[in-house]
Amino acid sequence: MKNLLVPIGSSGNGPNTLQYAIDLAEKFGAKIYVAQVYESTRISGSLKNLDAILEEDSTNELNDILSKVDRKGVEIASASIKGKVIDSIEALAEYINADLIVSSAKPLSKDETLYLGKVPGSLVKDTSIPVLIVPSQYRYKDFTKVLMALKVCKVQSESSLNPLKSILNRYATSKLDLIQIITPDCSDSDKEVSQDLKAMASTFKTSENATVFQGVLEHLHVTEPDLLCVIRRKRGFFTRLWQEDAVKKKDFESRIPLLVLKDVS
Repeated sequence: MKNLLVPIGSSGNGPNTLQYAIDLAEKFGAKIYVAQVYESTRISGSLKNLDAILEEDSTNELNDILSKVDRKGVEIASASIKGKVIDSIEALAEYINADLIVSSAKPLSKDETLYLGKVPGSLVKDTSIPVLIVPSQYRYKDFTKVLMALKVCKVQSESSLNPLKSILNRYATSKLDLIQIITPDCSDSDKEVSQDLKAMASTFKTSENATVFQGVLEHLHVTEPDLLCVIRRKRGFFTRLWQEDAVKKKDFESRIPLLVLKDVS
């Protein structure tokens, strides 16, 4: 992984999320692009266009966040961008050829029932770039144990696994525990496993659970991983989960970093 994109919102977690990304980038020799997106606002009256004020506020907030982190010699480029948040982030990700988006899990909303708010949820749902979701105030540590929980272990595009391969190759002691969660609605074809995926795993086993989320929770407690990895597809549990952008804790929650790969071909 060479290029990491870190969108900074106004949830108050900007410094922690950016520091996490810096610590990760240091391991990979990657460059970080930090973006603060603001939307154009027009009002009637003497101040018809507040764009200049919004840009200044956004830039000041971004500089304040940058002043609170230890850069550790990592190359960082930053910019305030005017536009729709998700569209701007996706356009920038494509422009810089981002390998990964690093986003905070903490939503702007004070609703404690939420795991993800609209923006991080939309990054998972509406972009084609892999997303690493970092829990609020979570401190970086090496990924020595990765849990990958899937219902369908067939991968349409092998390139979708690249971020995970990079992680496993980078950390000498890293191991992947691959769990296939068999739910009552699984078909025989669902139970097939891609050999490329299975070859990456240190261990592979199946687990019968009523839902994918129940299976994930069960094995999180058993394996105690440093990273949880899932795949979002055109259909399936995680596609349905992010239909409404925001995700409630009762439907899904991870208290460790969550890597969402995209196999949407």
